[in-house]
Amino acid sequence: MGKENHNSLLSSLTFKCPHCGKASIFENPSLYTFENMGKIKDRCESCDTNLKPETGFYFGAAYVSWALTVALWVSVLVALKTFDAWGLIEFGFLTHPWTFLGTGFGMTILLFPYMLRLSRSLWAHMFIKKSPANSKVTT
Repeated sequence: MGKENHNSLLSSLTFKCPHCGKASIFENPSLYTFENMGKIKDRCESCDTNLKPETGFYFGAAYVSWALTVALWVSVLVALKTFDAWGLIEFGFLTHPWTFLGTGFGMTILLFPYMLRLSRSLWAHMFIKKSPANSKVTT
């Protein structure tokens, strides 16, 4: 293992191993292929880190997924209000609830595969340690 440094945020956003930042943590690397969409490998192909430290480890990712979903819906509301302020659309939260709900559900369905994987990747990055060689800051 070399002394290359990997960015933990970039590794979590691209679903790479939290320990080495090289190999994907998911068995199926394709995002919108629904076969084994959320299935995580037992061990990293690159550094042999255990990606499933205990039974039910990724159940906690549901909390991360909930937070990401709330952030998405708040972002949809802010975007709709901004477009209304710019005069691009007519939107009021109480006068146009179907616009908000339709856009929110549409974005949730469209981004579901990414948010499912992102929540599990963030959970793994919170609890699986980064390798000591990769955690050193080079000056």
